[in-house]
Order: sequence, then structure tokens, then C-alpha cells
Amino acid sequence: MRERTTLEDRLGGLRKIDRDLEDAATLVELGEQEGDAGTENEGLAQLRALKAEGERRQLEALLSGEADGLDSYVEVHSGAGGTESCDWARMLLRMYVRWGERRKFDVEVLEETAGDEAGIKSATIIVKGLNAHGWLKTESGVHRLVRISPFDSNARRHTSFASVWVYPVVDDRIQIEINENDCKIDTYRASGAGGQHVNKTESAVRITHIPTGIVVACQMERSQHKNRATAWNMLRARLYERELEIKEAKATADAASKTEIGWGHQIRSYVLQPYQMVKDLRTGYTSGTPADVLDGGLDPFMEASLAQRLSGRTVQVEDVE
Repeated sequence: MRERTTLEDRLGGLRKIDRDLEDAATLVELGEQEGDAGTENEGLAQLRALKAEGERRQLEALLSGEADGLDSYVEVHSGAGGTESCDWARMLLRMYVRWGERRKFDVEVLEETAGDEAGIKSATIIVKGLNAHGWLKTESGVHRLVRISPFDSNARRHTSFASVWVYPVVDDRIQIEINENDCKIDTYRASGAGGQHVNKTESAVRITHIPTGIVVACQMERSQHKNRATAWNMLRARLYERELEIKEAKATADAASKTEIGWGHQIRSYVLQPYQMVKDLRTGYTSGTPADVLDGGLDPFMEASLAQRLSGRTVQVEDVE
């Protein structure tokens, strides 16, 4: 059904572009013949809109990777810097939730660990929708924020870091074998909403895969059994993503640097003071409206990254003062 929906959407979009192209060309032709500038300009405006839609559809057509059509997990972790980084991690989490809502995707919070004073130390969400992972996969990396700290009484400028890790939700068609003897399972009391049940029972589950060092956790359900099942699914997904990265590293010379996530591998800078700018350090794409970006306006950045990553072309960007 997922494949059928994808094909219907792509074929339907192609047919609509074809119809709209014919209508726009007719308007331009009528305007020229009758000397009606308004009609001609209307047709030209439609042609420009069709060009943008065609480019967007071209990018979607490139989302043909093995895992692109799957749902996606998104993990956010605060970096060194205490309260500042925890607050920045919370802002990033909201950004991805808002992005999912803008695209009409279903977004659920699976795990969230609060910061000591504000923000979050870490959180995991699941984003469900057509090509969710295909769009989100270029967001993995370190995100840097520069701003006047609201937690600094001297109003000094601070730089904060947080990392984002994106991996696909594997379905029943993908078989991932896990030796349970290679895993360490811990249970603990969940934090956040939930009342006395959360405070008195160890319903949250954390699984550590010892050979790879991968750690996953889930606390969204009141039942430890349900959280354990979700955590196993998350671990399968992380191991699957690891295998995909190994394949990509073998096929692409520079893939190793793209898949490594470390504090020296920033992918994007968000500057709120002394000027307003968000710049992707991989593509050079720049936005002068960080408020919109932090409210979920990520599509231009994702499109630029996909265009560069999937077709190998450099995206031409406009400098922002």
C-alpha cells in the first residue's frame, strides 16, 4: 500500500503538471494574440510556479534509497555547555516537531530527559509519513547556535552545540538479527508527566548493544513491556542504519565524513545575535529568517542537501548580509 501510494502521488503530480503547463501556455498565447498583458503575466506566473513544482518533484523522485520511504526516528542530544546546550536541544526538538506538523506527518515523543535547570539533555521522536526518512536523513550532525544567553545576567553572547541523529523505522520486511546476549537491558523510573505510576514504577527501558555501543531508550508508555518492545524496534532500526552507512561508505569516497557525528562536524549554524542568519555549512544555503527555520521551515535546507547529496551538484545560494 505504501508503494502504491507513492506511485499514485508521483503519477498524479506528473499529470497535474502536464495539464497546468498546457493551461499556462494557452494563457500566454491568448495574452500575446489579444495584447492582454494581464492574461499573459498570469500565464507566466503559472509557468514560474510550475518550474518550482517540477524541481520539487524532481527531488522527491531522487528519494529512491533503500530506506527513504520509511518512517524515521530523530534523536536530539545536548552538547557540552550545561543549561545553554540543554535549552538549545529543546529548541531543536521543537523545530523538528513543527517541521513534521507542517508536512502533516504524525510525530510522537518516545523519550525525553529533562535538563537540570532548563531544556532537555536528550529526546527521541518518531516521524511517520511518506518519505519521512528520505527528507530527514540529511539532518544528522552537529547544530551550532550563537545568541545572547537568556540565562546570563550579563547578557553575553554564547555558542551552544547539540547533535541530531536520524535513522529509519524498519518494518517487517527487513530482517535484523540481534543476539540478546550482546545486549544490556536497564529499567528505570520515567521522568515527565504520568503521575504516581511513573514515579513509583520502573517502566522506562534502556537497551545497550555492547558490540557497537549503540544505546536506545523508551519511556512513552506506562507499561514496561510496551516500552521494551519499542526499544527493541529502535535498536533494530539503529543497527539497520549502521549497515546502510557501511554500504554508503564503500560506494562513496566521502561518505565516511558525512556519517560521522562529532563535535567537530557541524552541519549548520544558527546565529540570532549580533545578526540573523542560518547557514548550512555543507551546501552554503543561507536563510535570513532564523525564526521561521526554528519554527519548522526546514524544507529549503533539506532540498539543498538532497540535491547535493543525491545528484552531486553544488547548490547556488544567495548571500545574506
